Amino acid sequence: MRLLKTFAAAALALGVAIPAQAADTTLTIASWAPPTHGFNAKMWPRFIAMMEKATDGKVTGEVKLGLAPPPAMMDLVLDGAADLTIIFHGYQAGRFVTTKLIELPGYDGTAEEASVAYWRVYKKYLESANEHRGVKVIAMHTHGPAQMQTAAQLTSLADAKGLKLRVPGGVGSMVGEALGAIGIQVPAPKVYETLSSKAADGVVMPAESQQGFKLAEVAPYLLKMPGGLYRGSFAILMNEDSFADLPADVQAALESEVFGETASRMFGAVWDEMDAGGYAASDASKMTNVSAADIAMFEAVKAEVAAVVLAEIAAKGVDAAAAHQMIIDELASMH
Repeated sequence: MRLLKTFAAAALALGVAIPAQAADTTLTIASWAPPTHGFNAKMWPRFIAMMEKATDGKVTGEVKLGLAPPPAMMDLVLDGAADLTIIFHGYQAGRFVTTKLIELPGYDGTAEEASVAYWRVYKKYLESANEHRGVKVIAMHTHGPAQMQTAAQLTSLADAKGLKLRVPGGVGSMVGEALGAIGIQVPAPKVYETLSSKAADGVVMPAESQQGFKLAEVAPYLLKMPGGLYRGSFAILMNEDSFADLPADVQAALESEVFGETASRMFGAVWDEMDAGGYAASDASKMTNVSAADIAMFEAVKAEVAAVVLAEIAAKGVDAAAAHQMIIDELASMH
């Protein structure tokens, strides 16, 4: 120790920079989507900065791409091959049911507001369903309103009938079916390839994909529905042993300053930025707002889908009606 202090003093006297102390723990973050996508360019860097600040630099993270396809991300963390990841619930049919609650069309509010409401409802109602058993849930969030994006221009929702549309699973797929579309289910990173090969006529995804997945090149026409056709459901997961191995004071700092509502809010807020970038990257002349008749017609679709989803959630032992109303009330209280 004395030798180290002597070296430091000599280094300072000579004007030599001393590198900052390395973090005690570097968490491996398994991610997906292109490197330039908002997940990897914005969300994870901000999350890592939040962890570093809360723990005085004791914990950091390193993002690694390509460790597994998107549907396998939870199992990657469950098995300890990564410490953290983000998952999209719709990619795993049957594994998640209660998470469809936030996907329902018709909610008001930004992705940030919806993500905060989602976390609160998750803690009060949905967590007890134990659908993420074996991993630690550290945030829940949703993307912005999903819109129909196609290679050829559509003028109404009726034009979706018979179209081959990439749908995400979950409620997004249910909505596509209700509109008469032929659903094609592939993970988001495969969407550009699917469209460029003409295997699909379009997609239903949030506006950020115009930029994040370069859909402005292959599906430049947007048919905009107020509130969107659905919202996607995401969870940020951590390996339980990775968390347990951290010192108690570090655990406490992460729980109080980063995890939970704080992280959920951040992920949702970044998605709002991503959506803004997506709209900016698209050609405004190729955007069509749905008509009042379309909006009225979609009310029946929303009611039909909600009835099915709420029944599925209730079957999991959750008070689905109360949870649904809580999201509505939480969002209303933010305006």
